[in-house]
Amino acid sequence: MKTKENEQRILHLKNIISSLPHKPGTYQFYDKSHTIIYVGKAKDLKNRVSSYFHKEVDRFKTKVLVSKIWDLSYSVVKTEEDALLIENELIKQYQPKYNVLLKDGKTYPSICITKEYLPRIIKTRTINKKNGLYYGPFSHIGNMYEMLELIHKVYKPRTCRIPITKESIIQGKHKPCLEYHIHNCYAPCIGKQSYEEYISNINMAKEILKGNTREVTQKIHAEMLRKAEEMKFEEAEMLKRQYILLEHFRGKSEIVSHTITDVDVFSIISSQENDTAFINYIHVKNGAVNQSFTYEYKRKLDESEQELLNDAIVEIRKRFNSDAKEVIVPFEMDFKLKDANFFVPQRGDKKRLLELSELNCKQYKFDRLKQSEKLNPEQKQTRLMKELQEKLHLSKLPYHIECFDNSNISGTDAVAGCVVFKAMKPSKKDYRKYNIKTVDGPDDYASMQEVVRRRYSRMLEEGTPLPDLIITDGGIGQMNVVRKVVEDELKLNIPIAGLAKDNRHRTNELLFGFPPITIGMKTDSELFRFLTRIQDEVHRYAITFHREKRSKHALHSALDDVKGIGPKTRDRLIKEMKTAKRVQNADIQELTAIIGSSKAKLVYEYFHSNGE
Repeated sequence: MKTKENEQRILHLKNIISSLPHKPGTYQFYDKSHTIIYVGKAKDLKNRVSSYFHKEVDRFKTKVLVSKIWDLSYSVVKTEEDALLIENELIKQYQPKYNVLLKDGKTYPSICITKEYLPRIIKTRTINKKNGLYYGPFSHIGNMYEMLELIHKVYKPRTCRIPITKESIIQGKHKPCLEYHIHNCYAPCIGKQSYEEYISNINMAKEILKGNTREVTQKIHAEMLRKAEEMKFEEAEMLKRQYILLEHFRGKSEIVSHTITDVDVFSIISSQENDTAFINYIHVKNGAVNQSFTYEYKRKLDESEQELLNDAIVEIRKRFNSDAKEVIVPFEMDFKLKDANFFVPQRGDKKRLLELSELNCKQYKFDRLKQSEKLNPEQKQTRLMKELQEKLHLSKLPYHIECFDNSNISGTDAVAGCVVFKAMKPSKKDYRKYNIKTVDGPDDYASMQEVVRRRYSRMLEEGTPLPDLIITDGGIGQMNVVRKVVEDELKLNIPIAGLAKDNRHRTNELLFGFPPITIGMKTDSELFRFLTRIQDEVHRYAITFHREKRSKHALHSALDDVKGIGPKTRDRLIKEMKTAKRVQNADIQELTAIIGSSKAKLVYEYFHSNGE
């Protein structure tokens, strides 16, 4: 492989890896001919896939695998267990060259309800649908035993392997076994339990195995209360234990189920600009997800999601030669497929499959957005500006944003800072510092009004472009005092927003309008994090300026007490050393280089003899 070609290969893979999510899922590596050569699972896709490309990887086999990878794909799931199950199915289906485990056809255990006159509920690793209905598989065998225990405690199905028929029961060919005497079986083989009641219990067990535990739980709870009212406390206690066990039961896998044989699943999500749609396709065959792909569609006109999905379903099914008789979709379709029916699930396994498809669709959309924004950072800035414009209903994009903050200690050395962001980036050349001149004491509102008045009066005089948005580091009070200056005094029409804090001094809401109202926004959203970044920046800027002023003031006062040091020498030291601590820690050579040997000796002895 040529060096340039290899560099392009690695760059392509790393671009994909950079946008992988920190979520559980499966991943597939492809060779140059786009054949799957490796299938893996991960509880954190980004961390796991990235590990293959670390320089410190020293395993020879891993290096060989990495050298063969030309492309990769992945699917996100909800749990690590689901990732394990899908990995199992994909390895058995594609037989990748570099996978060793699970090629021998080994499967995870399942639960089977046998096709007998009196069905049994058993565990098995062999799937033969002629013998019964299968539920699972279970990658955590403890979950399977927990489910079996629950079913056997609640419904007590028979466990014996004796062939039992209707005729053999009538003829009295059976005798009650030990399980009946220790109350683990109701003995339907001798007529102690009717056939109808036994089958009813089996049907309820099927609901538990399907994951529909709510009705079963409600029934047990109602029965428990009834037994308690009848003073049958032992039976009520037994039902209580069953109820608690059912409540804590973790259920079966959301991804694989032998009750779903051959199904196509489609979901669609549009981009924020509505010019692009992302359509995910999942195919379930023989109870397992064996294909999952997401495609990007560009709108040519103003097609609806339904119209796009109409075209995509036909195209994708043809591409994968799918002849599934059932197609799961998120909404009703306005056309019909030949030899297939559309289904919009409301609950159960099929609903969970649709949710999985939507999860992959959202993740692909997020990844594409991140990739495009890395290639074009201005796209991200424009997106955030548009989002802020929509949230606040501004007449134009907030390209130029300014934010103010005050800083003082009990009113002394009062200062303020103004930071400027342009195109969502700090414009540090436009930052401004202000010494508070007209306010005595710690009055933040009056200080804010002075700074805002000075700032925008000067901008008006100089003809400098005014900001598109002002953000105050505070709530309603700060917004009102700024508005009085900007709108009432200076007659300017500049939107004003405020970032308010909770009782723990954490910024938790964005305020806007008059009177100010809270703008609905998630505090962990990208836009809200950007706004708090502006707030943190102005706070840092004002605090830093205040510390500098306070330090210079302290240095100025200390040097005034040194005998033999005049104003010029003092100002020269302040200009060079900036802070009192630096002067105090300076050695005699540093001071000599600034003010000469004789004066340096006076300053050095003053600080070191007095210990100030």
